[in-house]
Amino acid sequence: MEKFFKLKENGTDVKTEVIAGITTFMAMAYILAVNPSILSASGMNGHAILLATALAAFIGTMCMALLANYPFALAPGLGLNAYFAYTVCGSMGYSWQFALFAVFIEGLIFIVLSVTPVREAIFNAIPLQLKKGVSVGIGLFVAFIGLQNGKIVVDDGATLVTIIDFNGAFSTVGIWALLTIIGVLIISVLYINKVKGSILIGIFATWIIGIICELCGVYVPNAEAGFYSTIPGTLAEFDFGAIGQTFGACFSAEAFENFNVLDFVVIMFAFLFVDVFDTLGTLIGCADKADMLDKDGKLPRIRPALLADAIATSAGAVLGTSTTTTFVESSSGVSAGGRTGLSSVVTGLLFLVSLVFSPLFISIPGFATAPALIFVGFLMMTAITGIDFSNPTESIPAFLAMLVMPLVYSISDGICIGVISYVVINLFTKNAKKIQPLMYVLAVLFIIKYIIL
Repeated sequence: MEKFFKLKENGTDVKTEVIAGITTFMAMAYILAVNPSILSASGMNGHAILLATALAAFIGTMCMALLANYPFALAPGLGLNAYFAYTVCGSMGYSWQFALFAVFIEGLIFIVLSVTPVREAIFNAIPLQLKKGVSVGIGLFVAFIGLQNGKIVVDDGATLVTIIDFNGAFSTVGIWALLTIIGVLIISVLYINKVKGSILIGIFATWIIGIICELCGVYVPNAEAGFYSTIPGTLAEFDFGAIGQTFGACFSAEAFENFNVLDFVVIMFAFLFVDVFDTLGTLIGCADKADMLDKDGKLPRIRPALLADAIATSAGAVLGTSTTTTFVESSSGVSAGGRTGLSSVVTGLLFLVSLVFSPLFISIPGFATAPALIFVGFLMMTAITGIDFSNPTESIPAFLAMLVMPLVYSISDGICIGVISYVVINLFTKNAKKIQPLMYVLAVLFIIKYIIL
C-alpha cells in the first residue's frame, strides 16, 4: 500500500485513510436512499436503482483511487437525477431508457475530453483566486445542504428560507432539527479537542441519540412526511435480481422510440455541461482543502481524475442510473485526513458492501449526516483567507462565484458567473492581458448557455 498509494509522501497513514474513507461514505450514503426515490418517478424500479447506484459509486470511486490516487468519491449526483426524472422523463415525456442513453453518450464524450488536454486546459485556465472562491462557494453549498437535510432551514414561501419553528410538530421536524444541532456541537467539541475522526464519531453519536429518542417516543417516525425510523427493519438483503430491469436498458428499443435528434443533443449537452463543471468545481474545492493544488493552482494528475469520473458516468448509465460524478461530500473525508486513493478504496468497498446491507445504510438518518456537511462547510471556508480582497479584479469574481453556488443551488452556475464576471471585469478595467484565451471561450459559451438553455 505504501508503494502504490505513497502514504508517507502524502503525510498520512493507513488508519487515517481508513477513517477518512468511512467518513466520506457516511457523509454520502444518503444517496442510496435519495437517488431511488427521485429516479423512481421516471418509472424505474426502486430496488434496481439502489443496486445501480451502489455499483456505479463503487466503480467510479475505485477508478478514482487506482487511476488518480486521490481521496475523492463518486456517486450519482443530485440535481442531474432530478433533471433526468422530472424534466427529461416528466415534462418532455421521454422514456427512462432514452434518458439513460443520453447519459451514456455524454459519458463517452466526457471520456474523450478527459484523455485529451481539453478539460485539463479548462481547469488550469481558471485563475487561482477564482478557484479559492469556488472552494469557499462549495463549502457554503455543502453547509446549506446540511442545514436543509437537518430541517434547520426551511422554505416559508415568503423569504424562501427561514429557521424551523421548533414549536410545531416537535416529535418530527423539531426533534430532527434539534438532533442536527446537537450533532454539530458534538463534532465541533471533538474537533476542537483534536479527537481523531471527530466527524465520523459525530455521525454515529448523533445516530445513536436519535435511536434513543425514537425508543423513548421523543422522535416519532412518519414515513408519509419523510421521517423514517432510525432503526433498520432488516440488516441484509441478498436479492440482486432487480438490477436486470435496468442493466443495459439504455440500448433497448424503448430508448429509441420517438427519438428526436435535436432534443437528444440538448438533453445530452445539459448532462455533459453540468457534469463537467460540477466535477471541476468539486475537484477544485476538495483539492484546495487538502492542499493538493500546486503554486500555480493546478491539480497534479487531474487527467486520470477526470477520466475516472467519465468512466463512472458511462458505467452508471449501463447499470441504470443517472450521471455519476465526483461528490462534494468527499471533502468530509479530506477534512478527516484523507490524502490518497486508499481512502477512496475504503469508500468504494463500503458502497459494494452496501449492496448486501442496504437496509442498514438506508436507515442512517439525515440528522446524523447533516451535521457533518455543516461542519465541512466551516472547514472549507478557510480558503477565503487566500483571496486577495485588496485586488477587486480578482476578488469580485471570486465573491460572486461563492455567493451564487448556495443561493441558486448549483456549483456549475457559480463557476459560470465567476468566469463571466472575471472576463468582463478585467476586460473593461484594462487588465485584458492577464486573461487567458480559453477564459474568453468559456465566458462566451456560458453566456450562450444561459441564452439557449
